[in-house]
Amino acid sequence: MIKQLPISLHGARKGDVRTQFAALCYRVKKGKVQVLLVTSRGTKRWIVPKGWPMDGKTPAQSAALEAWEEGGVIGKPEGGCLGVYSYAKGISDMDDLPCLAMLYAVRVKSLASKYPEKSERKRRWMSRRAAAKKVAEPELARLILGFEPRRGPQKA
Repeated sequence: MIKQLPISLHGARKGDVRTQFAALCYRVKKGKVQVLLVTSRGTKRWIVPKGWPMDGKTPAQSAALEAWEEGGVIGKPEGGCLGVYSYAKGISDMDDLPCLAMLYAVRVKSLASKYPEKSERKRRWMSRRAAAKKVAEPELARLILGFEPRRGPQKA
Protein backbone atom coordinates (compact mmCIF):
# COMPACT_ATOMS: atom_id res chain seq x y z
CA MET A 1 0.00 0.00 0.00
CA ILE A 2 1.27 3.44 -0.93
CA LYS A 3 1.50 5.91 1.91
CA GLN A 4 -0.61 9.00 1.13
CA LEU A 5 1.33 12.23 1.41
CA PRO A 6 -0.37 15.25 3.00
CA ILE A 7 -2.24 17.36 0.47
CA SER A 8 -1.93 21.10 -0.01
CA LEU A 9 -4.83 23.49 -0.40
CA HIS A 10 -2.39 25.99 -1.93
CA GLY A 11 -3.55 28.70 0.49
CA ALA A 12 -7.26 28.31 -0.28
CA ARG A 13 -10.20 27.71 2.02
CA LYS A 14 -11.75 24.25 1.96
CA GLY A 15 -14.78 25.47 0.00
CA ASP A 16 -12.55 26.88 -2.73
CA VAL A 17 -10.97 23.53 -3.66
CA ARG A 18 -12.19 21.73 -6.79
CA THR A 19 -12.03 18.01 -7.59
CA GLN A 20 -10.76 16.51 -10.82
CA PHE A 21 -10.40 12.94 -12.03
CA ALA A 22 -7.04 11.85 -13.48
CA ALA A 23 -5.91 8.84 -15.51
CA LEU A 24 -2.68 6.95 -14.93
CA CYS A 25 -2.49 5.44 -18.42
CA TYR A 26 -0.19 2.44 -18.60
CA ARG A 27 0.90 -0.58 -20.58
CA VAL A 28 3.21 -3.50 -19.87
CA LYS A 29 5.78 -3.99 -22.61
CA LYS A 30 8.39 -6.75 -22.39
CA GLY A 31 7.55 -7.14 -18.71
CA LYS A 32 8.12 -3.44 -17.93
CA VAL A 33 5.42 -1.01 -16.88
CA GLN A 34 5.28 2.14 -18.99
CA VAL A 35 3.23 5.26 -18.23
CA LEU A 36 1.80 7.65 -20.82
CA LEU A 37 2.21 11.35 -20.06
CA VAL A 38 0.79 14.23 -22.07
CA THR A 39 1.74 17.90 -22.12
CA SER A 40 -0.50 20.55 -20.65
CA ARG A 41 -2.01 22.96 -23.17
CA GLY A 42 -0.67 26.15 -21.63
CA THR A 43 2.74 25.55 -20.07
CA LYS A 44 3.55 22.31 -21.94
CA ARG A 45 4.49 20.59 -18.65
CA TRP A 46 4.27 16.79 -18.52
CA ILE A 47 1.04 15.72 -16.79
CA VAL A 48 -1.42 12.85 -16.60
CA PRO A 49 -4.75 13.41 -18.38
CA LYS A 50 -7.34 14.87 -16.03
CA GLY A 51 -10.56 16.84 -16.00
CA TRP A 52 -13.72 17.86 -14.24
CA PRO A 53 -16.52 15.52 -13.08
CA MET A 54 -18.98 14.60 -15.85
CA ASP A 55 -22.69 14.14 -15.39
CA GLY A 56 -23.70 10.48 -15.61
CA LYS A 57 -20.09 9.18 -15.47
CA THR A 58 -18.24 7.54 -12.60
CA PRO A 59 -14.93 9.13 -11.58
CA ALA A 60 -13.03 6.31 -13.33
CA GLN A 61 -15.10 6.73 -16.51
CA SER A 62 -14.45 10.50 -16.44
CA ALA A 63 -10.70 9.86 -16.11
CA ALA A 64 -10.77 7.43 -19.05
CA LEU A 65 -12.68 9.92 -21.20
CA GLU A 66 -10.09 12.61 -20.40
CA ALA A 67 -7.37 10.14 -21.43
CA TRP A 68 -9.12 9.74 -24.79
CA GLU A 69 -9.57 13.49 -25.34
CA GLU A 70 -6.06 14.50 -24.23
CA GLY A 71 -3.99 11.52 -25.36
CA GLY A 72 -6.02 9.40 -27.78
CA VAL A 73 -6.08 6.54 -25.28
CA ILE A 74 -8.25 3.55 -26.10
CA GLY A 75 -8.52 1.53 -22.92
CA LYS A 76 -10.47 0.76 -19.79
CA PRO A 77 -10.23 2.02 -16.22
CA GLU A 78 -9.25 -0.59 -13.63
CA GLY A 79 -10.14 -0.76 -9.99
CA GLY A 80 -10.66 2.07 -7.55
CA CYS A 81 -8.87 5.29 -6.83
CA LEU A 82 -5.07 4.84 -6.61
CA GLY A 83 -4.69 7.97 -4.49
CA VAL A 84 -5.15 11.71 -4.44
CA TYR A 85 -2.77 14.52 -5.31
CA SER A 86 -3.09 18.29 -5.14
CA TYR A 87 -2.04 21.02 -7.53
CA ALA A 88 -2.82 24.64 -8.40
CA LYS A 89 -4.55 24.99 -11.79
CA GLY A 90 -3.74 28.20 -13.64
CA ILE A 91 -6.93 29.83 -14.93
CA SER A 92 -6.25 32.69 -17.41
CA ASP A 93 -5.33 35.89 -15.50
CA MET A 94 -7.16 34.80 -12.34
CA ASP A 95 -5.46 33.37 -9.28
CA ASP A 96 -4.59 29.71 -9.38
CA LEU A 97 -7.48 27.37 -8.60
CA PRO A 98 -6.61 24.76 -5.95
CA CYS A 99 -7.52 21.25 -7.13
CA LEU A 100 -7.49 17.75 -5.72
CA ALA A 101 -7.14 15.07 -8.39
CA MET A 102 -8.26 11.49 -7.79
CA LEU A 103 -6.05 9.13 -9.81
CA TYR A 104 -7.39 6.03 -11.61
CA ALA A 105 -5.45 3.38 -13.53
CA VAL A 106 -6.35 3.06 -17.22
CA ARG A 107 -4.87 0.08 -19.06
CA VAL A 108 -4.13 1.22 -22.61
CA LYS A 109 -5.10 -1.16 -25.42
CA SER A 110 -4.02 1.21 -28.19
CA LEU A 111 -3.48 4.87 -29.07
CA ALA A 112 -5.55 6.61 -31.73
CA SER A 113 -3.79 8.66 -34.39
CA LYS A 114 -6.66 11.19 -34.36
CA TYR A 115 -8.20 12.46 -31.13
CA PRO A 116 -9.80 15.72 -29.90
CA GLU A 117 -6.71 17.50 -28.47
CA LYS A 118 -4.03 16.07 -30.79
CA SER A 119 -2.99 19.48 -32.12
CA GLU A 120 -2.68 20.93 -28.59
CA ARG A 121 -0.63 18.27 -26.80
CA LYS A 122 2.26 15.85 -27.12
CA ARG A 123 2.21 12.37 -25.60
CA ARG A 124 5.06 10.07 -24.61
CA TRP A 125 5.52 6.62 -23.11
CA MET A 126 8.11 6.44 -20.32
CA SER A 127 9.12 4.30 -17.37
CA ARG A 128 7.50 4.96 -13.99
CA ARG A 129 10.79 6.43 -12.76
CA ALA A 130 11.13 8.79 -15.74
CA ALA A 131 7.45 9.82 -15.49
CA ALA A 132 7.81 10.54 -11.77
CA LYS A 133 10.75 12.84 -12.55
CA LYS A 134 8.82 14.69 -15.28
CA VAL A 135 5.66 15.57 -13.31
CA ALA A 136 5.74 18.66 -11.08
CA GLU A 137 3.53 17.35 -8.26
CA PRO A 138 5.44 15.33 -5.61
CA GLU A 139 2.28 13.45 -4.55
CA LEU A 140 1.63 12.37 -8.16
CA ALA A 141 5.27 11.35 -8.59
CA ARG A 142 5.00 9.12 -5.54
CA LEU A 143 1.77 7.53 -6.80
CA ILE A 144 3.40 6.82 -10.17
CA LEU A 145 6.50 5.27 -8.57
CA GLY A 146 4.39 3.05 -6.32
CA PHE A 147 1.96 1.93 -9.03
CA GLU A 148 1.73 -1.80 -9.70
CA PRO A 149 -0.77 -3.02 -12.32
CA ARG A 150 -3.26 -5.65 -11.33
CA ARG A 151 -2.23 -9.18 -12.24
CA GLY A 152 -4.39 -11.84 -13.78
CA PRO A 153 -7.43 -11.39 -16.03
CA GLN A 154 -8.22 -7.71 -16.62
CA LYS A 155 -11.80 -6.71 -15.92
CA ALA A 156 -13.50 -3.43 -16.77
